[in-house]
Amino acid sequence: MTQADTAGLDGYAARIEALARELGLEFAPVEFELVPDSFMAEIAIYGLPVRMRHWSFGVRYIHQLVHQKMGNSHMFEVMFPGDPCHAYMAEHNSVAENTLVTAHVLGHADFASRNTLFLRFGAMAGQRILEQSAARAQRLEMALQRHGQEQVEAVLDAALALEQHVDIHAELHRLPYSVPSAPSARTGPPGVAGTQDAAGTDDPFTQRYRRLPGEAAALAAHEAARARVTQRPLLPPQPEYDLLWFIAQHGPELADWERDIFLAVREESFYFYPVYACQIMNEGWASYWHARLLREADFLPPALYLSAIKSHSDVVRPYAGEHQQALAVNPYHLGFCMWEHIIEREGLARARQICRDDDDCSFIRNYLDDELADRLGLFVHESRRDGETRMASRDLRAIREAILAPKYNYGAPCIAVTLLNDDGSLVLRHDHQRDGRGLDLERAEQVLAYIARIWRRPVTLHTADFRGTPRVLRSKSEGIPEPPAPAASSATSATSTMPTAPPVQY
Repeated sequence: MTQADTAGLDGYAARIEALARELGLEFAPVEFELVPDSFMAEIAIYGLPVRMRHWSFGVRYIHQLVHQKMGNSHMFEVMFPGDPCHAYMAEHNSVAENTLVTAHVLGHADFASRNTLFLRFGAMAGQRILEQSAARAQRLEMALQRHGQEQVEAVLDAALALEQHVDIHAELHRLPYSVPSAPSARTGPPGVAGTQDAAGTDDPFTQRYRRLPGEAAALAAHEAARARVTQRPLLPPQPEYDLLWFIAQHGPELADWERDIFLAVREESFYFYPVYACQIMNEGWASYWHARLLREADFLPPALYLSAIKSHSDVVRPYAGEHQQALAVNPYHLGFCMWEHIIEREGLARARQICRDDDDCSFIRNYLDDELADRLGLFVHESRRDGETRMASRDLRAIREAILAPKYNYGAPCIAVTLLNDDGSLVLRHDHQRDGRGLDLERAEQVLAYIARIWRRPVTLHTADFRGTPRVLRSKSEGIPEPPAPAASSATSATSTMPTAPPVQY
């Protein structure tokens, strides 16, 4: 863009922002910045303009470049909710494209200011994520200088492999587990022999219950178990799904800088979660508003408006290519059509309530109806091992679940820490029935090796393979080396199991 183009865009952006507020959009100040294409790609891959550097981001960067060269990806903008919001626009975009981007970003900012999930996680993870991320990156650079690349990358390998294994229902800043009080001679489960319940009664029924065959032995075993727990409280007291938090809190030999890396990755995962959980809603809301703002912006020159609307059509198109049926849902297309459908039927006030209260799961299940699914031509497909792909169902429930299945549990398998043994070994369990899938055992073994290297004790994972057959994976002894001494830069070829949740982008 030339200097004259930039000046023209600034004028359009100011008037679009004023129009947006007239139409009822509410948002924190938005700071726009034009950046080179290479920087746009780096932001999209790292997830933040400045972030802890790791080799896995380089792999993703190469993949992104390949997609762009093949014409399968076009980044118009990257936007970060906060106060203020930050939006980066590509310099190669035309004035019309960046005018559309301006309206789109304002839609995102309005969504982030209304949606309960964004507000909750923003309050926990902070509204100044860019500054916080830069500070963490600086601390990591200091660790690299002090401890060497090999040792720091070993910690990042484990932390980034587990970056989506957080407990989204818990608070970011959690307290340690509480220690149970010592049992008295007369405490136990209500209604059990020798037990005094919460009301302090020991009625005739309880007296008779005590004399039932086998109850005395059961009570003795119960009291012995309680005594053992009191001597060394069971850790964790219940299955712990926040693996990053547990390792940071209970890693037997983690140094402070290693704990800092785990907690930093965890905090960034909390920031990214609403973007991941509301992608269809958020992109659809921003697309609805950029289309409406452009339509009502009578100050835009006709040629610029037509060019911007052409870009809108490219963004929300449902197809993979000319006359091809798409085998993946375009969140912009689906979200845009759903919001139009809702606003047409129930009005804008109702749409804003939905924007406030829902995430993608409730949005799809409550508001994707048969009429809209038929109009959009949605279906469930299945692929055979011989390469054949066929339509499996047009049932609405199957369509909804097919859209939502990859989004369940932050896109990660449901794995919990279930036991920290006396010898320091760690037991993990994959609840494969809950998330309805087995693990890629080869990748699971690699991640287990990452964890064992940081935990520095044996680690066991109870899981299932892709057929649902129970399997037990144990970290190999060579997977638990002594912490490497600071050394020169070295490369590793393993891969992380989970990608970073992306920022808002085209």
